Amino acid sequence: MALFDLPLDELRTYRPTVREPADFEEFWTETIGEARAVGAAASSEVVEGHLRDVEIRDVRFPGFAGDPVAAWLLVPRGLDGPAPAVVQYLGYGGGRGLPYDNCLWACAGFVQLVMDTRGQGSSWGSGGATPDPHGTGPAVPGYMTRGIDDPRDYYYRRVSTDAVRAVDHVRELDEVDPARVVVAGISQGGGIALAAAALAGMGDGPAGVGRGTAGAGPSPAGGVAAVLADVPFLCHFERAVGMTDADPYGEIVRYLAVHRGAVESVFSTLSYFDGVNMARRVTAPARVSAALLDQTCPPSTVFAAANALAGPVEMDVYPFNQHEGGQVVQWEKQVSWVKGLLGL
Repeated sequence: MALFDLPLDELRTYRPTVREPADFEEFWTETIGEARAVGAAASSEVVEGHLRDVEIRDVRFPGFAGDPVAAWLLVPRGLDGPAPAVVQYLGYGGGRGLPYDNCLWACAGFVQLVMDTRGQGSSWGSGGATPDPHGTGPAVPGYMTRGIDDPRDYYYRRVSTDAVRAVDHVRELDEVDPARVVVAGISQGGGIALAAAALAGMGDGPAGVGRGTAGAGPSPAGGVAAVLADVPFLCHFERAVGMTDADPYGEIVRYLAVHRGAVESVFSTLSYFDGVNMARRVTAPARVSAALLDQTCPPSTVFAAANALAGPVEMDVYPFNQHEGGQVVQWEKQVSWVKGLLGL
C-alpha cells in the first residue's frame, strides 16, 4: 500500500468548502427535541459476568422516536463518588457484542456505556440487539443509502439521535459526574462521536440536563467534556465518494450508478450528517487520529473534520497504517490525555 492522498503538510491545513444546509441547526434542534420529548423510560438489569472489578448492566434507553436502544453499562466497583464516563460508539456493521468486547475504559476507572448501533451487529464481532423499526425506500445493501432520498428518513438521523440520547442517559446516572462525559469511537464510531458532541447541546434538555457547549475542561450542562474520534467515518462525503472504491462509501457510488439523476439530492441529504459540519459545532477538546494509508476513510476526509473543529484539537497520525489506525496504542494515548484534561 502506498501513500495516495495529500502530503501530510497539506493535510494539516486542509480546510475544504463543504456544503452545509441553511436549516442545519433547525433540523437538528427539532430532531433532538422531538426525541427528548417522547419521555420513554430506560431500563437496566445487572447481569452476572466475569469482570471481577466491574459491574455489568444490560441497558435499554430511549433513542430516536423513543425506540429502545441496547447498551452495556460497565461500572467500576468501589466508586467513591460520581465518576467520569465514556460513551462509546461502534464501527460499521458491528453491534455491542458481549460486555467483554469493549471494557477497557471501565477497567481504567471510567463508567462506560457501549451503545449498540440500530440495525447493525451482523457483520463482525459478537452481534447486536437493537432493531431499526423504521422503513426506507430503495437502497443498496448496507446502511449508507437507507432513506437517502430525504434527510428526515435517512438512517443516520436515527443513529445520531440515539447517540445524543445515550449521552443524556449517562448524564442522569447517579454514578456519573454529568460534567465529565466523554464520547469516543473508531471509524463509524468516530463519526458518530463527532455528531453526538455537536448535537448534545441542541433541543430541550431532559430533566437535570441543560443546554450548552463544552469548552476546555469539564463541560457545562448539555455539552460533553471531550471527543475521541479515531479514523472517523462519515466525513467530507463528496471527496470520500470520489476518491475511494472501498465500502462503506462504495455503497453510495453503487446507488448513484443506478439512480443517475439523484446526485444532487443524495449529497444534499448527506450534508446534514457530514462530520465536517458536525465538527464546526464541537467546542469540546478533541483528540483525532488519521492513518495515511487508510483507503476506507481517506486521511484528507479525516483532516477536513479535524481542522474544522471549533475547540482545541490534538491530532495523532499513523503514517504506515491503514484503517486499523493506532488501535490500543491510540487508546493508551487517549487515557492519559483524558485523565489530564479532567484532572484525574
